Amino acid sequence: MIVTLLSIMIILLLLNFPMMIPLILAPLVVMLVFNPNLSMDLLMKQLITGIESPVLLCVPLFIFAADIMTSGKTSQRLLDFVGSFVGHIRGGYGVTTAAACSLFGSISGSTQATVVAVGRPMRERMLKAGYKDSSAIALIINSSDIAMMIPPSIGMIIYGLAAGSGVSIGDLFIAGIIPGLMIFVAFSIYSVIYAKAKNIPLAERVGWADRFKYFRKALLPLGFPVLIIGGIYLGWFTPVEASGISVLYALILEMFIFRSIPWKKLPSIALSTGLVTSAVFVLVAGGQLFSWVIGYARIPQQISDAVLGTDPSAIYVLIIVSIFFFIGCSFVDPIVVILILTPIFAPAAEAAGVDLIHLGVIITFQVALGSATPPFGVDIFTASAVFNKPYLEVIRSTPPYILILLVIGVLLIFFPQLSLVLIN
Repeated sequence: MIVTLLSIMIILLLLNFPMMIPLILAPLVVMLVFNPNLSMDLLMKQLITGIESPVLLCVPLFIFAADIMTSGKTSQRLLDFVGSFVGHIRGGYGVTTAAACSLFGSISGSTQATVVAVGRPMRERMLKAGYKDSSAIALIINSSDIAMMIPPSIGMIIYGLAAGSGVSIGDLFIAGIIPGLMIFVAFSIYSVIYAKAKNIPLAERVGWADRFKYFRKALLPLGFPVLIIGGIYLGWFTPVEASGISVLYALILEMFIFRSIPWKKLPSIALSTGLVTSAVFVLVAGGQLFSWVIGYARIPQQISDAVLGTDPSAIYVLIIVSIFFFIGCSFVDPIVVILILTPIFAPAAEAAGVDLIHLGVIITFQVALGSATPPFGVDIFTASAVFNKPYLEVIRSTPPYILILLVIGVLLIFFPQLSLVLIN
């Protein structure tokens, strides 16, 4: 059955069907062939079940908030603020890029949205400062990984849904903060070393009067991550409530305070959000059907026994999980990989004594890493489209960042407290 299932998916992908088609059609065909007496109503019910969870309300609301702020002045104000403090140091533009990706990631929760919002203005600044185009783009797409690790990470929301009701989305959000900061610090250090090695010219120092001006302009956008992270951490509201508050905050900020978005533009922003959300929800529905079918066929147990053995250690399970998710996201959309592989490995990981929150951090980290890794990481193609650059130019300078992320991934595997200290 598994051979047939994978064969159908591969053939449909090679025929250039969008991922949602093989994700839904392959399990339907397999069940009709191997279990013809099974009720189609039962299979259709699985599609509906996949999008019934109230947690999924976070996805369109956080995306809508990010779209509003991307269309307004938030990203530019954050860039100006960070750049005014660190832009003048050696490697300051690289540090600014990593910091801006962290700040905007705490608004969008999406690596691709971060590439678009931060990438366009920062690439221009880095090119003027003397960076090679490939180096600037490599830093942008890899720094966008931070958006997947810190609240409100869309990847963590999808993992929490796939892992089961026992996993707290709020705890996942908090657990990703330290790993996200580790990426930021590591990339900042590398940026300083790179700038010294390449003798990148220093930018003009910004005076304290201008710094205060930029800080004042960025103060309200900076309130967004404080509100979301602080509210969840202190128990003031749930992640779903936080997503609703984020939309309200974004609307007040951009439409009433900054006045950067006219009312007539709001429907087009909402339409864009709706299109992205519909694609995500179809993938989630298909992922539920796929997970149910492979569970019905006991495929997770077969794969687990074949790959993990009968009594795997926690470290061994996390290493195997990391390899599978990293490779998977190098080829396929991250949401699909999370939905397909999480139900396979989560039970084995829990049985081996792995905390499911720690597992979620490891999976989200590998998903983020794979998203910016050749051959088919989604952020690579996003950057290629946004910057109108060929594939090889986009990936040319990515190896150092991939190596840094791999080192951080190993640390997260062997030191679980890096993920769990804030929730224990």
